[in-house]
Amino acid sequence: MSEQPINCSFCGRSKDDVTVLIAGVTGHICDHCIEQAESIIREERVQQSTAPDLKLKLPAEIKQHLDEYIIGQDDAKRTISVAVYNHYKRLSYTPTGDDVEIDKANVIMIGQTGTGKTLIARSIARMLEVPFCIADATVLTEAGYVGEDVESVLSRLLQSADFDVERAERGIVFIDEIDKIARKSDNPSITRDVSGEGVQQALLKLLEGAEVSVPPQGGRKHPEQKLISINTKNILFICGGAFSGIEQIIERRIKRSSMGYQQDGISIESDEILQFVAPVDLRSFGLIPELIGRFPVITYLQELSPEALRRILVEPKNALCKQYIRLFEMDDIELKFEGSGLDYMVEKAVEFKLGARGLRSIMEAILNDAMFEMPGTENKTLTVNRAYAESRFDQDTQTGLKVA
Repeated sequence: MSEQPINCSFCGRSKDDVTVLIAGVTGHICDHCIEQAESIIREERVQQSTAPDLKLKLPAEIKQHLDEYIIGQDDAKRTISVAVYNHYKRLSYTPTGDDVEIDKANVIMIGQTGTGKTLIARSIARMLEVPFCIADATVLTEAGYVGEDVESVLSRLLQSADFDVERAERGIVFIDEIDKIARKSDNPSITRDVSGEGVQQALLKLLEGAEVSVPPQGGRKHPEQKLISINTKNILFICGGAFSGIEQIIERRIKRSSMGYQQDGISIESDEILQFVAPVDLRSFGLIPELIGRFPVITYLQELSPEALRRILVEPKNALCKQYIRLFEMDDIELKFEGSGLDYMVEKAVEFKLGARGLRSIMEAILNDAMFEMPGTENKTLTVNRAYAESRFDQDTQTGLKVA
């Protein structure tokens, strides 16, 4: 008597056509049907779930949280804290009848590389527990040209929210290098600037608030591709850029000389010029007025002093010294940093003008040999002083290591 074939009770696939066939009391189910059922349940839960309660904190609490991760930049942290607080207050506010409707307040941050622009945005998103993504403006181009559409920015946010559209519509998007899409010049050119003013025009609808069709996996839109609709009116956009050369634009506007300027009895130092940045300076730099108008909050980040760089190495919760001490602890190695070694790292960061981001490259160059040689050996202690740091850093740079 031949054995009766075993098939999936749902789709009818035979045992030979599937990877796994699970037996029940009166039937069987295959792995294909299990995956499909899981997908259906996940979508149903998303549709039935309401937006999670936002853990909104007061501006002073937001700044206090930022102080744990970012050294200095008090003006920027205060401005960002107020902007974020007002934005998420706006989400919980429902206008009725002839009540006042509150507009969105996107933020633009101006500061040199390594001053903490990205870290501020990331720290706020982590604290509020909202979806967060980082996009690079340099890869964006006009539709129809090689590069990425502006809608790809929202694709990353959607992925960060695990494709929960409702959560994504309350998230934060950080667009870095926003200064790289500035208009190159006011003079007409025979070549089209597809990554400049055209991208600024395309960003307008995202920043203002509109229903945008987004390809879920990113990339270019295609007629046959399934698109997801996202409303951007409640998404907070924070943009950052170095805006190299904007100091000269500000100087010309306030009619100051490069040797110093006395305004209303206050002496303005050359490294403090960014505090006087205004929308008109961004327009002179190359941003179009329509884009500037969608960033009512403008703040600046000063170049980090050697004292601030020294504090960055040891004080924040995620300080570099703490990170590497923990890495060495995993190999049962005790790592110690002497003040002279830390001073040397700060000197190199100032010399190379790398900011806080450059400290990581410098420390990696100094500790690279130790991280390669010490695990698995009997040597269980390492002290980084100035002599050790100098010898290792000079050795790595001489062998062609690029610190950047």
